[in-house]
Amino acid sequence: MVKAIHTNNAPQAIGPYSQAIDAGELVFVSGQIPLNPETMEVVEGGIAQQTEQVMKNLEAILTEADLSFANVVKFTIYISNMDDFATINEAYAQFLQEPYPARATVEVSKLPKGVGVEMDVIAKK
Repeated sequence: MVKAIHTNNAPQAIGPYSQAIDAGELVFVSGQIPLNPETMEVVEGGIAQQTEQVMKNLEAILTEADLSFANVVKFTIYISNMDDFATINEAYAQFLQEPYPARATVEVSKLPKGVGVEMDVIAKK
């Protein structure tokens, strides 16, 4: 049995999907973009600020599931410009400790609302 996870501390789903799904031992968190959960607007600033907001959004959803980044086993990072990789990596690293989760980073042609970064995670209870 699966259970939807929802928090008002992260952006609301903009479509027919859940912020996250608890599937027993694993929690699958939907892709998060740099939206301020209060205004549902893209945060101001550059790619570092966008990355920080994405991480905060993921953290809020994980917290609602009684988890943290220490439970995350896999990140997928989608970026619209591979030239931003180093800046994204630096901002992302501020939220994590070793052992770091597995990760894939993929450059895509376009992301929702024209943002520069989107991330989703899989966490283990």
